[in-house]
Amino acid sequence: MAGVSRRLVTAAAATAVLGSLLAATPASAAPSIDWKPCADAPGVECGAVTVPIDWAHPDRGTASIALARLKATDPQARIGSVLMDPGGPGGPGAGEVKGGWSLSPEITKRFDTVGFDPRGVGDSTQIKCGLDEVIADHPEVPRNQAEFDQLAAYNRKLGESCNRLSGPLGQFGDTVSVARDMDAIRAALGEKKLTYYGVSYGTLMGQQYAELFPDKVRALVLDSNMDHSQFTAFEFLNSETQSVQAEFGEFVAWCGRTPSCALHGRDVSKLTRDLQDKAARGELKDPQSGEVVTPLSLAGMFQGSFYGPSWDRLATVLKSFADGTPPAAAAQVKEDIPVNTVFQSVFCDDWKLPVHNYAELEAYRRTAAALAPDVKVNSLGWQAVTGCIGWPNKASNTQHPLQVHGAPPLLMLSSKYDPATPYAWSQAAARQSGSTLLTYDGWGHGAYSKNSQCVIKATDDYLISGKLPARGTHCAAVEPGTPEARIAGPKPPAAIGF
Repeated sequence: MAGVSRRLVTAAAATAVLGSLLAATPASAAPSIDWKPCADAPGVECGAVTVPIDWAHPDRGTASIALARLKATDPQARIGSVLMDPGGPGGPGAGEVKGGWSLSPEITKRFDTVGFDPRGVGDSTQIKCGLDEVIADHPEVPRNQAEFDQLAAYNRKLGESCNRLSGPLGQFGDTVSVARDMDAIRAALGEKKLTYYGVSYGTLMGQQYAELFPDKVRALVLDSNMDHSQFTAFEFLNSETQSVQAEFGEFVAWCGRTPSCALHGRDVSKLTRDLQDKAARGELKDPQSGEVVTPLSLAGMFQGSFYGPSWDRLATVLKSFADGTPPAAAAQVKEDIPVNTVFQSVFCDDWKLPVHNYAELEAYRRTAAALAPDVKVNSLGWQAVTGCIGWPNKASNTQHPLQVHGAPPLLMLSSKYDPATPYAWSQAAARQSGSTLLTYDGWGHGAYSKNSQCVIKATDDYLISGKLPARGTHCAAVEPGTPEARIAGPKPPAAIGF
C-alpha cells in the first residue's frame, strides 16, 4: 500500500504543477466568433475558433475548432451560452447539435446551446491516419504471444501514420489541451465564466477544465463520469466489465417480469452462456446474415443495447441466435462500438494502462470473464485497453485523482446501471472533488436523457440558478416501455463510446 500511496501523491503533485503552469499562461484574447447559417442544418449557426496545437509552444501551429449554435428561444430570458460535448472520445459536439442534440426546452429557452468538435474531430482540424494502416489485418483478441506482438505492431504503425499525416496535432489530442480550447471558446463566446454540459468522455473535459480554471466556472454538469484515477488496465477493464454484467442482471429481471420480452419464461442466463460458448468455438452465426459472431462482437451487442437501453431488441436478437432463425421483424442491435483512430490518439494520450505481454492480457480477460460470466468482457473497455498496446506516443495526460479547488460546486449525474462509465466511477469522481452526485436509479448511459423528470428538473435548476439538489438525492427509474419512458425528453447525442 505504501507504494500505491507514493504513486498517488506523485501523480497528484505532477498534476498540480502542470495545472499551475498552464493556468499561468492565460488564453490569448479571442475575437468574437463569425457566426453564419450552417449549410447542412437549417436554424443552426456555425462558427469556429483558432487555438494553438501546443498551448505551451503556440509557434508550433494552430488548429480550428468547429462550433454549432442554436440560439436561445426566448431572448428576453436568455442567461448566456451552455457549451456541450457528447463524449467519445471522437464525438463531434457541433455535429450533434446540427443533428438535433439538445437539452430540455427550459434550457434551450434561456441558453444558446453550443456544441464543439474537439481538436482532431469532425469539422475541426482533423487527426488523419493512413488508410492502409487502418484496414491492416490484426487480432482483436490475441490467442498467443505472436498475435499479441502482431497487435502491438498494428497499433504502432497506425499511430506512426497518424503522426505523419497529422503533424504535431497527432500528439496533442489530449484532454488537457481540449480543456484549454474550451476556455478559448468561453472567451470567444463573450462569457466571463463557463456553463457546460458534458456527457461520458465529455465529463473528463469538464473535470480537467475545473482543475485548470476553477475561477472561470459558472456551472458544470458532468453526466456519466470518467474516473481518471483508474491506474491499471486490470482496474479499468474489470470495473467496466462488471458494470455491463450488472445491467445484464437487470435485463434478465426485466425479461422475467415483462411478458412482451422475446425471452420471457426462458432461462436467459443459460441461453446467453450457451451462445458465448458457441461464439468461443467459432460456431455462432447470425441467422439473418450468416456471418460468424465473435465473442467480442457478442459482447458489443450487449453493451450497445444497454446504452438506451434497448432490451426488447436485444431479447429478439438473442432469441433468433438461440433458435437459429431470423427474427420475425427487423431487429438490429449495434454489434461493435468502434474505436476509431481519433479515439486511440486521444485515449492513449490521456491514459497509461500498460499491458506487457500476452500472458498478462489473457489473465485480465479470464478474470473479467470469471467476474462477469454472462457478458464475459466489456467490449469498449477491451478495445480501449488493447488499442494502446504498442501505441508509439507516450501518454502526456496520465491518471490522477480529481482535484478541484476554488470552483463553485459541480453537479455530477449517473445512472446506477451504466454500461460504459460505471456508477462507481461517478461516485469516485464526486468523492475526490467534493461534487454533488445525483443518482438515477435506472439504466443506460447518460442520465439526463432518460426521461426522468426528477433528473431533468434538478439539472435544469442547477444550470439556471446554481441551486444543487440535496446530497444523496436519488431519482426513481423509468421502466423501459412504459408511457413515461416514451415521453419526448432531451434528445441524446448519437455518438456511442465513453
